[in-house]
Amino acid sequence: MRFFLPRVLLALCLLIGAAIYALYARPAGIPVLNYHQINDHNKSVLTVSSLQFAAQMDYLAASGYHTITVAELADALEKGRPLPEKPVLLTFDDGYQDNYDIAYPILKAHGMKAVIFLITDYVSRYPNYLTWEEVRDMGQNGIEFGSHTLNHVDLTTCTAPEELQKQLVNSKAALEWRLDRPVTFLAYPCGSRNRTVIEALKAAGYQGAFTVDTGIDRPGDNMYELRRIPIFGGNSHTLLRFKIRLTCPYLAAFLGNIQTNLKTAGFPRLARLVPAP
Repeated sequence: MRFFLPRVLLALCLLIGAAIYALYARPAGIPVLNYHQINDHNKSVLTVSSLQFAAQMDYLAASGYHTITVAELADALEKGRPLPEKPVLLTFDDGYQDNYDIAYPILKAHGMKAVIFLITDYVSRYPNYLTWEEVRDMGQNGIEFGSHTLNHVDLTTCTAPEELQKQLVNSKAALEWRLDRPVTFLAYPCGSRNRTVIEALKAAGYQGAFTVDTGIDRPGDNMYELRRIPIFGGNSHTLLRFKIRLTCPYLAAFLGNIQTNLKTAGFPRLARLVPAP
């Protein structure tokens, strides 16, 4: 009898999750995948191994997905312009060195595009981050770049308007100067934003921005609160987990929230029963 209640709760979670997925998983959306580090030595929740990343890119290619640019995503969402079959946007936050050493060769081998959101003050300054030479090399071979602010500050904590403007304008200007091309998208550090931040983004000339809210993007969505599918957040990254997150992002997010809430409430054993991908 002691296992009866957890099993009932698990079944209830799965039923609710399935209902939410059935409600939200409409086929018209565009998935935007969110990565950070790709290497074999870090074991943090932000890291995907090189083998798993290669397997994920193999799966996307074999399944007929076509990587797109940020501009193509924006044109589809705002202007209804057509995209290739099964479009997907690959994004990387922070600008880690392994994005060049490991992810970039795998992307090149598949002819895939991606966008990296750089913490511009970290470039060519810290050993675990990209250099401007590497950024320029990637920029010539299908990789785009956007802003992740100057130093990864929570933008909602910038109480002085000039500090907020500095984070947005100076990071954008640095990228445009180094790359000699317009930079019009930003990824919010930790997904933090509010109305003041969004208005400042518009004033600084950004066309849109990405959150860490899980979901897919559809025409008519707020361009300054674009959703992504996190391909991180766990110490075990498998191809099955990737497939579930790619095709069922809302179900994955729902089960993950249930698991987190159970842990927070002091029920770790019950949380382990929730199959959160």
